[in-house]
Amino acid sequence: MNVVGLFAGIGGLELGLHQAGHRTSLFCEIEPSACAVLSARFAEAEIANDVRTLGKLPKGTELLAGGFPCQDISQAGKTKGLDGKNSSLVNEVFRLLRTNDVPHVLLENVSFILALGKGAVMRHITKELEELGYRWAYRVVDTRAFGLPQRRQRLFLVASRTLEPFDVLMRGNFPDQEPQNWRDHSCGFYWTEGIRGLGWAVGAVPTLKGGSTIGIPSAPAIWFRDGRIATPDIRDTERLQGFAPGWTTPAEEVARGSFRWKLVGNAVSVPVAKWIGEGLAGHGGPLEFLVRNFDTEKTWPTAAFGGPRARPMAAEVSLFPECETTPDIAAFLAYPVKPLSLKATEGFVGRLRSGSLRYPREFLDALECHIDQLRGTTRLAVA
Repeated sequence: MNVVGLFAGIGGLELGLHQAGHRTSLFCEIEPSACAVLSARFAEAEIANDVRTLGKLPKGTELLAGGFPCQDISQAGKTKGLDGKNSSLVNEVFRLLRTNDVPHVLLENVSFILALGKGAVMRHITKELEELGYRWAYRVVDTRAFGLPQRRQRLFLVASRTLEPFDVLMRGNFPDQEPQNWRDHSCGFYWTEGIRGLGWAVGAVPTLKGGSTIGIPSAPAIWFRDGRIATPDIRDTERLQGFAPGWTTPAEEVARGSFRWKLVGNAVSVPVAKWIGEGLAGHGGPLEFLVRNFDTEKTWPTAAFGGPRARPMAAEVSLFPECETTPDIAAFLAYPVKPLSLKATEGFVGRLRSGSLRYPREFLDALECHIDQLRGTTRLAVA
């Protein structure tokens, strides 16, 4: 298919589609550092800077794709929903669909969108698509299904006037692969948390985040089985999203290197996009799942489908459409890690001690040992 990528970021969605045989003729992205990456990695494609001024799409556009901004939708944001100035940009997708004849649509966002406003965001999106004559299906997919040790659960929605969207998204149904015994694995967590949660992930890192708007990184930390507490290299986080190491290096031509963390954290995991692209190309598989009714005025299920004059139905499928072997995060890393700083560790431990979260006692022991080691290093350095 001939693709137009909106809210393209560093091109994770489009790169995966390319690997499945599709091609992108136009990207739309407003962040200068992301545009620098797109220009370097997709030199043959045109780049537009503002979706609000985008009008006529390239002739022959077959797929309009994009992960619209989630700042107003995610749990980490202010959860304003589609009333927020960023996430309301999804309405620009519907504007373009009304004025351009595009047979297929692919949207991506955080899974929290299903609960926001008791399903209000999903009702709005699916209603707009149905009024434009599209059948639709969506599914929450975990990046770990594709052999990458990052617990990243994202919603992908396919809409089409000619294909059956659930044929694309509902193939493959495997059980959750996260190990249950944390003692046998390195564990990822977010040192910036500690009050409401840990972002705890056994054998993996939690969802990579975009960090601050001014480029302050928000890297996850890892508790290694040898007791180390450290954060991964930016090149390994690129790999955790399915990119080649160094993919975001061109961003340093227009922004500080720390902005690369934001770009990677906001990206779409490449192998998930490839899997969807294969489905769009007709390389499907058997469909085996149960369906049920659901209340559209409450939180929506993790997978569903519908269309004009059709009652939405939930699909009983897992978050794992594939079951690739996922290595422990310690075995996956290819670059040197960086010890979590004394200030960051002390702040995290302080929040843990003041809260009521459950965690292994050995985890707190490892954090305190890490603090002692850092303090000892500091004293020796001063002496």
